[in-house]
Amino acid sequence: MLLDPELFTLAKAVHMITVTLTIVGFIVRGIWMLQNSPLLNARATRIFPHINDTVLLSSALWTAAILGQYPFVDAWLTAKVAGLVVYILAGAVALTYGRTRRTRIAALILALLSFAYVVGVAVTKNPLLF
Repeated sequence: MLLDPELFTLAKAVHMITVTLTIVGFIVRGIWMLQNSPLLNARATRIFPHINDTVLLSSALWTAAILGQYPFVDAWLTAKVAGLVVYILAGAVALTYGRTRRTRIAALILALLSFAYVVGVAVTKNPLLF
């Protein structure tokens, strides 16, 4: 149930921009992790993702409310939330908590795959991606 098409367009645009910033930022931080770059520990590198992710989550909730679709009610949104949880956990291991380089690389790959899954579900509106 789309209540206001203009609000939906705005919410979706904010969501898409923050999704793009999230994956670009994650890939850059992943490269820095692989290079053992001190930029990974820079203040801006640690703060910006939290600000962006807060706007991302807010826009996701805003979009869901406009559409009248919710996780744990609509299967595709439930799948997106599950994929998001995997992305967050794998990303944390890749960028912070992984003890070995091999663990961090495996977690980086898992995070990227889970991100791709979330985008695929968003596009198809189907948790099975077809």
